[in-house]
Amino acid sequence: MMTSDAVLRLFDALRESGVEAWLDGGWGVDALLGEQTRDHDDLDLVVELGRVPEIEKALSPLGYGITEDERPTRIVFRGPEGSVDLHTVVFDEGGGGVQTLQSGATYRYPPEGFNETGMVGGRSLPCLSARVQIECHMGYEPTPKDREDMRLLSEKFGLRLPRVYRDH
Repeated sequence: MMTSDAVLRLFDALRESGVEAWLDGGWGVDALLGEQTRDHDDLDLVVELGRVPEIEKALSPLGYGITEDERPTRIVFRGPEGSVDLHTVVFDEGGGGVQTLQSGATYRYPPEGFNETGMVGGRSLPCLSARVQIECHMGYEPTPKDREDMRLLSEKFGLRLPRVYRDH
C-alpha cells in the first residue's frame, strides 16, 4: 500500500536529488481534492525522461528498483511500499511535456497542467491540474475508481466530464 508518508518520503528523495516531479493518477486526484479519498497501490508521477538516472539513484536507497522499463513512455519502480509509475516526458520550448507513447504517437501535457499544487499528508506538492487529470483518463474503459476520481474532480473544480464518464 502506498501511504501518504511513503509519498512524502519519495518526493523528499527526488527533491534532494534535484528532480522535479508532479503527482498524477490517484494520488494526484487526492492531492487536488486536499484529502485522501481511497487507498492507493501505487504512486504515479510525471517526470522528465532525461532525469531517470538521477531518479534511480535517489530511489535505490529507499529499496526501489526498476521492474518495468517501457522508455520513452514509462518506467515502473517497485519497492517496499508499492510501485512508482513514472510517466516520462521531454519538455518542449513552450513548457509542455511531450510523452512518446509505445505506439509512437505523442501526448503533450500542456504547460498550464504543471502549475497546480495539492495537499498530501499536510504538505503542498506539485501535481497535474484537474483538467489534465481528466484528459489523461481518456482512451480506455474507466474502472469504478476512475469514475469516482473523475466525478470528485468534476464536482470540486466545476469541470464537465467526457461522455464516457457521464453515461454510467
